[in-house]
Amino acid sequence: MGKVLELEKVYKSYKLGFIPKKKLVLKGISFSINEGEIFGYLGPNGAGKTTTIKCILNLIFPDSGKITIFGEDSLKPRAREKVGFLPENPYFYDYLTGREFLAFYADLLGLHGKAKEDKIGYFLKLVGMERAADLQLRKYSRGMLQRIGLAQALLNDPALVILDEPMGGLDPIGRKEFRDIIVNLKKEGKTVFLSSHILQDIEMICDRVAIILAGEIINQGYLGDLISEKVLYTEIIVAGLPPSEFSRLGESVTSSGDRVLLRVYEQEKVDQVISLVLQKKGKIVSLIPRTETLEDIFVSMVRNQ
Repeated sequence: MGKVLELEKVYKSYKLGFIPKKKLVLKGISFSINEGEIFGYLGPNGAGKTTTIKCILNLIFPDSGKITIFGEDSLKPRAREKVGFLPENPYFYDYLTGREFLAFYADLLGLHGKAKEDKIGYFLKLVGMERAADLQLRKYSRGMLQRIGLAQALLNDPALVILDEPMGGLDPIGRKEFRDIIVNLKKEGKTVFLSSHILQDIEMICDRVAIILAGEIINQGYLGDLISEKVLYTEIIVAGLPPSEFSRLGESVTSSGDRVLLRVYEQEKVDQVISLVLQKKGKIVSLIPRTETLEDIFVSMVRNQ
């Protein structure tokens, strides 16, 4: 499996203020992305995610370090020929329709005739925008704009797709549909670099992640290696019994209507809860072991910095 993108000890600083002072934004960033994977770039706002992407795409230039795309120096235009990019806040010519917007960028790519129309139709279908294709962009919702922006980023059939906070501002349904599109891109053999601060999205679809904080990579690797499978506690919802029955068994006991929510930290007590419910003829609505999540890891790392 080849390396699609590699960053080695990348530094970037800006001069800020009336009397310019140098602020170091990226502090020796190093990571690589393998062919055919979804790579999550995770960090809070202001951590350096967008600055990293701008350096990769030569929208800005790093102070030092090395960036290669498909084995080529990122400074060479041909290295970026197979890259598609959706920025966090893309600009749209909002008087155009979705179809006209894609046609404009297809012209820039040198597509013409039937090949152009076929490609526009294919990507409109891929992102679920066929029905709104002839509606002006000014009438699009935030989610619809993100979809048409993604279609534009895919017009050149890139092997590497870079997405900067693509699900920010989307509702739960929109985020789910966008995640499905990203997974389908992987199935088509594309490599996806996904920058986000939404931990749930990263955890659900990414193969590997890198966590950036204050311009430094503080952890990276496969999700399975980062996240422990150890059960932190078991969440049990019981119906038909009063909370008082579980006062000695659950370290956290809350009730809503005829249901009781227990948070039990010891396996022995989990067995006792099950036995008690059966004995008292109650009902176990759900029993869910809670393991460590990416959010637990992220919050712990941020607090320890």
